[in-house]
Amino acid sequence: MTATDGDIIEHPVLPTVDILGVPVSRTTMPQAVGTVFNAIRSCKSQYVCVRDVHGIMHAIDHPDMMDIQRRAAMVTPDGMPLVIVARSRGFRDIERVCGADLMDAVCDASQDEGFKHFFYGGKEGVAELLIERLKARYPRLQVAGSYCPPFRPLTPEEDDTATRMIRESGAQIVWVGISTPKQEYWMRDHVAHLPGATLLGVGAAFDFHAGMVKRAPVVMRRLSLEWLHRLASEPRRLWRRYLIMAPKFVWHVMREKSSVTQ
Repeated sequence: MTATDGDIIEHPVLPTVDILGVPVSRTTMPQAVGTVFNAIRSCKSQYVCVRDVHGIMHAIDHPDMMDIQRRAAMVTPDGMPLVIVARSRGFRDIERVCGADLMDAVCDASQDEGFKHFFYGGKEGVAELLIERLKARYPRLQVAGSYCPPFRPLTPEEDDTATRMIRESGAQIVWVGISTPKQEYWMRDHVAHLPGATLLGVGAAFDFHAGMVKRAPVVMRRLSLEWLHRLASEPRRLWRRYLIMAPKFVWHVMREKSSVTQ
């Protein structure tokens, strides 16, 4: 791939809270949308990580992933446990900003700005269905294009072609839905080649908005029980994430707190 020079935001522009080494942005949904739009207006390139407990634990064990989080323009708190930890430390300027809700908010607000969106990821046909549903909800949404990469690694030629397609589409907002940790590595490796674009790794948001996976009822989301709905819906895939990784996260946070107070 031939590098394209562009200004890249490498450090968070929002205040953060350190959670097991990851700088989680202390943000609200309106502030998160503003962070995306401000970079676009300034013709800056940046990427945004949407982080949950599983992502935090992955970063602990993988230094390269930790570095990706620290170089992100924003690391939004996808899971309520991150919000609870931040608030327990006295930070009230933070709320849950999950990928599916962030996609809704950005798509809605961008209608007045005329920003162009590109959708990279999803299984075959998912991106098209996603776009159809989003345009039905947000009629003035500007879609620059979409691309469904194969599950195998792309050849250098394929990757170069896909990157050129995104760049030449004029997209200013690139939604990346190829799951963690692949999407974080992809954003790190491609942000410099997409000048003026904001890349957002939102994983399951593609399936949620395309209607391929049903989200938890609103009442469960408000009670911070969306994780339970996801576990019940996909137990074979997610049992380790919620039944092993989540308790390990709590243990690490408690151990960190204990070492600080001693």
